[in-house]
Amino acid sequence: MSVRIRMQRRGSKKRPFYAVVAADAQMPRDGRFLEKLGIFNPVKETDRISLNMDRINHWLGVGAVPSDTVARLIKQVQASA
Repeated sequence: MSVRIRMQRRGSKKRPFYAVVAADAQMPRDGRFLEKLGIFNPVKETDRISLNMDRINHWLGVGAVPSDTVARLIKQVQASA
């Protein structure tokens, strides 16, 4: 089983927000996931990204691969910390 850290779309039509989740790479985008790791809300002006970095580092340590977008979000959070 290969694990990916990726975004799962939530919210209503034209008002999206995304949950950052650890999921099996074979599962659909909005399907079953292993653990919720944070939230990204592109609509908000402030506090757009909220990530649990302890759990993200755990998943990266056991071999999970982040998507390109999630990797960019992780870098943003690390730069602001």
